[in-house]
Amino acid sequence: MSPKCAVEKRGTPPGAHPSRRRRLSEYGVHLKEKQKARYIYGMMEQQFRRFFDEAKRRPEMTGKYLMQLLERRLDNVAFRLAFAESRRQGRQVVGHGHITVNGVVTDIPSYLVRTGDVIGWREASRKSAYFQGVAKDAPQRPVPAWLSLDSGTMTAKVVGLPELADTEVKVDDRLIVEFYSR
Repeated sequence: MSPKCAVEKRGTPPGAHPSRRRRLSEYGVHLKEKQKARYIYGMMEQQFRRFFDEAKRRPEMTGKYLMQLLERRLDNVAFRLAFAESRRQGRQVVGHGHITVNGVVTDIPSYLVRTGDVIGWREASRKSAYFQGVAKDAPQRPVPAWLSLDSGTMTAKVVGLPELADTEVKVDDRLIVEFYSR
């Protein structure tokens, strides 16, 4: 969905001299929104579906809770704390075992953080050049209200749960719920 995207760049569908691009069906609109959310958070379909099923079991609003679950993933939290430049890099930093949760090395990017969890860097990783750069740049990036970052020790604490307004992602959760509810 970038300016380089062929769908956005061309106003016509592929093929020999088509006249116009057809309007997306309702299903197509829902699918596009779900795929956008999946791509942003770097998840495969099966894992995304599991997150949706978990959100659906809760008494809260399904779409709101789904976005809350996606925001609470450890790879996303590493990105939001400026421990990584992107969610994909956050996944790599977590997967390589550089991040600790409550003092225990956690290498599962889909780990869900809870209120009160303390997230920090593994002691051996603090000596790396990458960590030195992150420690220098971290105080300049804004941290969401549901996280508190101590830039001196490069540790963060989860002080609450993310709200829908805290997400930077522009995804219509209602369309995702409608997609899976058909």
